Amino acid sequence: MNETRREPSRAVAAAPRILVVEDESDLALLLTYNLEAEGYVAESVERGDEAELRLVESPPDLVILDWMLPGVSGLEICRRLRARETTKTLPVIMLTARGEEVERVRGLSVGADDYVVKPFSLPELMARVRALLRRSRPERIAEKLSAGDLDLDRETRRVRRGLRDIHLGPTEFRLLEYLLERPGRVFSRAQLLDGVWGQSVEIDERTVDVHVGRLRKALSRGRERDPIRTVRGTGYSFDETYGKS
Repeated sequence: MNETRREPSRAVAAAPRILVVEDESDLALLLTYNLEAEGYVAESVERGDEAELRLVESPPDLVILDWMLPGVSGLEICRRLRARETTKTLPVIMLTARGEEVERVRGLSVGADDYVVKPFSLPELMARVRALLRRSRPERIAEKLSAGDLDLDRETRRVRRGLRDIHLGPTEFRLLEYLLERPGRVFSRAQLLDGVWGQSVEIDERTVDVHVGRLRKALSRGRERDPIRTVRGTGYSFDETYGKS
């Protein structure tokens, strides 16, 4: 039986997701506030074992990870991330009060991409976040996404197929944007709910089917090929062969 969720009162823009793993609650709040002000979707957890569960269930686009954590240390979490196929390239910025060179080397040696010593400059940390996302997931910050004759412009919020403008509602726009970022990847309805609507939103999973139907109707006319692929028993994906001969 599907859990009933509540529709959000306002649209949540598709944006890179960042998980903050920090047991100092004031610092975690400061970081999530500033990340959200930059346009990211930010979530924080205080324990290493809780972070492990989140990272396995729904890997974000970047992790800001404290070295010393209750449950499981940040160093061990980073080591486990690099050992798993699904997260071996996930960008990680480690936070720590340890400033000695040997400790920095240790953090980087287990796979951290960057290292910031407390206290740190927030503008500098935000710049490091942007730089890592730009290198690891350029499609998440690119202004335009394209596949075949389909073009999506994030800045103007316009979608075109060939010479035709496609008029989408805000939810259908976010759904297409999310699928276009990862052509070929199959998403379950629960994953689409989290990625497009947000984890805190309460709506029924069947709502995904309704919005996918609306998106398909807007994208394809007559005999035009449908770029959205349904995977029976699993979910949906943007067809990675769309636009290819």
